[in-house]
This record gives sequence, C-alpha cells and structure tokens, in this order.
Amino acid sequence: MKKIYNPDKNTWSELLNRPTQTVADIEGIVLEVFNEVKSEDDIAIDKYTQKFDKVVLDSILVSSQEIEEAELLVSQELKEAIHLAKSNIETFHAAQKTDSIAVETVDGVSCWQEKRPIQKVGLYIPGGTAPLFSTILMLAVPANLAGCHEIVLCSPPNSKGKINPAILYTANLCRVTKICKVGGIQAIAGMTFGTKTIPQVYKIFGPGNQFVTVAKQLATKFGVAIDMPAGPSELLVVADDTANASFVASDLLSQAEHGKDSQVILVSTSKEMIDKVEKQVEKQLSVLPRKEIAAAAIANSKLIFIENDQEALELINEYGPEHFIVCVKNEDFYIDNIANAGSVFIGNYTPESAGDYASGTNHTLPTNGYAKQYSGVNLDSFMKSMTFQKISKEGIQNIGAAIELMAEAEGLQAHKNAVTLRLESLRKNENNKET
Repeated sequence: MKKIYNPDKNTWSELLNRPTQTVADIEGIVLEVFNEVKSEDDIAIDKYTQKFDKVVLDSILVSSQEIEEAELLVSQELKEAIHLAKSNIETFHAAQKTDSIAVETVDGVSCWQEKRPIQKVGLYIPGGTAPLFSTILMLAVPANLAGCHEIVLCSPPNSKGKINPAILYTANLCRVTKICKVGGIQAIAGMTFGTKTIPQVYKIFGPGNQFVTVAKQLATKFGVAIDMPAGPSELLVVADDTANASFVASDLLSQAEHGKDSQVILVSTSKEMIDKVEKQVEKQLSVLPRKEIAAAAIANSKLIFIENDQEALELINEYGPEHFIVCVKNEDFYIDNIANAGSVFIGNYTPESAGDYASGTNHTLPTNGYAKQYSGVNLDSFMKSMTFQKISKEGIQNIGAAIELMAEAEGLQAHKNAVTLRLESLRKNENNKET
C-alpha cells in the first residue's frame, strides 16, 4: 500500500482516483453486445455465453430439477446462516415502509401520495470467483416486500453449465420468479431488450465488474432504470490509536479480495497506527486463499496520514466511499458530519462483513464516488411514488385565478382555457340558480 503523509489539497483529486476504466474505454464493446442481443435475441446470448463463460447451454433457464438438486448440495449450517441473514434483512427493510401522505392544500384541493411497486425488476448476481448469493437476499427480499410482480435473476454459469447451488437455493428461498444462466454484458442486454427466454424488465439491480457497470449505465439509454452505477468494491477506514490494527487490516483485506480492481484506503491521524496496519496487512495477506486478487487491489490502495479530524473528514467526503468504517475516539464527529458514504460501520466490533451478510442493512451500495448523489439500495428502490389530487368546485374557484394568470404569463393559452372553461361553467350555474 502506498503511504502518503499530509497530502496537499490540490493533489486530492488525483490521489483519490479509482483504478477503473472510463465509460469511453468500454462503451464500444458494450454497445456491440447490446446491438447483437437486440437483433439476434437468444442466439446472441448463446454466442456470448460460449465466448465468455466457455460453455454451450441446453437451456438458458434454470429448471425446477436444478433447484431441487441445489438444495441438497447446500449444507444445513449454510442454510441456517442464510435464513438468519434473510430474517434480519426483512426486519430492517420492512421497517422502511411508509404510510400514504394526504393533505388539503387549500379548501377543496386534496393531494396525496402513495407508493406502488415496480412491476418487473431484474437482479444481476455475479457468479465468477465469488458467487454472491448474499446479494440475492439484499435485492430479492426488499423486492418481495415492495410487491414487485416479476423478479428476474441473471447469473453466469460455470464451465459445466451450472449456477452455484447457494445462488439457486437463495433465489428459490426469496421467491425469484425466473432464473437465467447468463452473465456479463449479455445479461444486462437481455433484461434491457427482452428475448424469447429472458423477460424485459423496468429496472436492473446488482453489482458487477466494470463491463457490467457500464452496461447498466448504457441500459438507461434504452428506457430501463438502474439502481446505481455499482462497480468494483471499495472501503475507507478512518482510525486513530484507539483502533485495533489487526481488525483494521482484516477489514481492508475483506474488500481487497473482492477483485483486482477493488480499492481500500486507510485515513489516520496516527502515523503509528498506519505502520501497525501496514504490517498486519502483509501478515494477513500471506495466508489468504485469494491472495493474488487481494494483493493486486492492495497495490492500488493507500495509507493516508492527516493531521487532524477536520481535514480527514473533508478528504473522506471528497472521496465518497462505498463502505466507511469509523474506529476513532471521537466517533460522533464523523457520524454527525459524514455527508458522502454508502454505508457507515462504527466501532472496533462492527466489521464491514456484517453489512455484507447478516446485520440487516443492504450491501448494494454506490461506488466510484457516486455516494455523493446516490443512496444504497433500500425498500423505496423497488417502488415508485405516485401523486393523486382531487379538486372540488370550491377548490377550483380557490386556485383557478392563480392558474390562469400563471399559464397566461407562460404563453400557454390551452392551459389557461382548461381552467377558464370550468370557472365559467360554475359561474353560469350560479347565475341560473339566482334567476
């Protein structure tokens, strides 16, 4: 990890760059796949599955028999862990439900807001070096709570044409309606346009590599919404001398092992803590099964010394981390003033892994600085807010004149007429009653 001491603010932008390619670098490849899927349907899906996943499939869809077989392959202990996590995630996300809001803005003008589920959603679940079955819990649980009618899941098959048993077990447990053996750009394209096998959806959720991230962003050009540009994982820890260096190192490595393009950062007001963490990272890295992947991510990562909490927080807000761990004596300062972070973990005994799996919060979070303008996935991510209004005769008389004046000032005569006709009708009725 690179050590940086008291970096000048003018260098922060370059210092905090993520090790990722830009949309421009990848867009051409993504558009090529999109265009083929749009025109060639499942033929293109099969072509790219064979090219990237090195397998020819009999069927894109997962069968009920495969789901039954997967259930037998998942250990009872893992099933119990999945059920525990599912319960906590349901509890936290169910608490996010809100009642409809109704108000009479003026006599005779009633306005209210209600939430409706997005009818068809697509979930992308990575299945390569780390089959993220936990992400199914994070996405399908709130989708079901929201009331989404169709939940389509895409995950890449292995070289034998199979999806990891834990993914199939969890998907079935979470009432996913259709499971497709397709990954990468072609999965996003399939859910964007729809094929004979893969249903078209209205919104796509889930993390992925840089190609999947760009594919999701480009899907928005074709009328499909996305949760956020969720790309390679990242973590920033702020720690002082009250932190446990071995804990901090373990958290940094937990994100580094996600992928070679992941990034982890330690910000500290203690040079001694930085040195301790550096030694612990080297020690723990040496025995990790995913050592090669973690080591590549660590090479892109940084240990940054900052003199004081105020400047440290300023740098952290500039970075906008996906995951933010606070292990300092003055934790309230960071909790109260953090503005840009996907999810915050507080104290020596709150590992980021807890949020990834079983504490109840969602682990699908904005990366690459998008925490500055995006929220992590939550119950509302699967819903739309719809407004309603009903205006009585008294109500249109109370606001009609204001509408007429504003419409006329904007040069929109038909808008004005829509009110004027109603007001004149009411005046005529009143005059008829008088005579």
